[in-house]
Amino acid sequence: MARHFAIRRRLNLSALGIAAALLASPAWAQAGDWPSRPIQMVVPFPPGSSPDTLARMVAEPLAQKLGQPIVVENKPGAGGNIGTRQVAQAKPDGYTILLTINGPIVTAPTLYKTTLGYDPEKDLQVVSMVGTSPNVLVVPAAAPADDVPQFVERARARPGELNYGTVGPGSSSHLGMAMLEQEAGISLLQIPYTGFPQVITSIVAGDVHAGFMVPGVAMPQVNAGKLKALGITSLEESSVLPGLPTVASQGYPGFESISWDALFVPAGTPADIVDELNKNVLEVLAMPSVQEKMATLYFTAAPTTPAEAEEMIRREKTKLDAIIEKLGLTLD
Repeated sequence: MARHFAIRRRLNLSALGIAAALLASPAWAQAGDWPSRPIQMVVPFPPGSSPDTLARMVAEPLAQKLGQPIVVENKPGAGGNIGTRQVAQAKPDGYTILLTINGPIVTAPTLYKTTLGYDPEKDLQVVSMVGTSPNVLVVPAAAPADDVPQFVERARARPGELNYGTVGPGSSSHLGMAMLEQEAGISLLQIPYTGFPQVITSIVAGDVHAGFMVPGVAMPQVNAGKLKALGITSLEESSVLPGLPTVASQGYPGFESISWDALFVPAGTPADIVDELNKNVLEVLAMPSVQEKMATLYFTAAPTTPAEAEEMIRREKTKLDAIIEKLGLTLD
């Protein structure tokens, strides 16, 4: 009996040790223990880009709420796919997060024929939308077009000669113009860049003829008289861009192409950490000071639950997949 008791006691102690080890492992991490060290926020676009600026607006107050530094790291390239892949493959412990735009999440999986190295639906968990904004169709200040119909007329007169800049294949800047090409029956040449600042610089210089750009980068140049804004891509006029007509109102009803930024973590991140991060992000986005800063980029705060954000992404993907299929767009 004594021997049996000793065996049972050793087994019980062993079980307790295993349980303690499991509870201490990252997979069993609790929000109460998180965060205990700095957090890395990856932005898959270059410094000075709209996602980068928005990320830094959010990161500082979020860090204060969480009690740990948030280090913004730029990982540009391949239309945002490189940085997105880095986070998708990161350890799901709440210490690597992603702030990105539509392209790498919604359209890249459909557009690219070769593997991206990540699957947004399987490898990433959305935490919340952060902000939304219409794009602006801009041309050089000296361009002989003052509205969308005049731009289209010029493009029809010079098929294949006019070009436009994008932040990469599959981005809203790419698909927005592809949609206009389809609806207006025009043909333009895409010139991809790594970020919006580079595109804007080329349009101002006249090396690029047009582009659907985020207003945070485009409007300072428009206000300085270096670019002309021909229309915005929301269905209705925007409160942050008063006076600018929509593309839809200029002969293309139903035309819509919205930019958004959202926060993601690697799939498998513990649910309580996702919930805690979401709660703090929503509190940050409700701050008047943050909303005012976002408005300077022509963005409207868009706080959501993870489920609400997932539904928004699902609806957009369904819509854009149909457009991509209709246009026959594929990328290597």
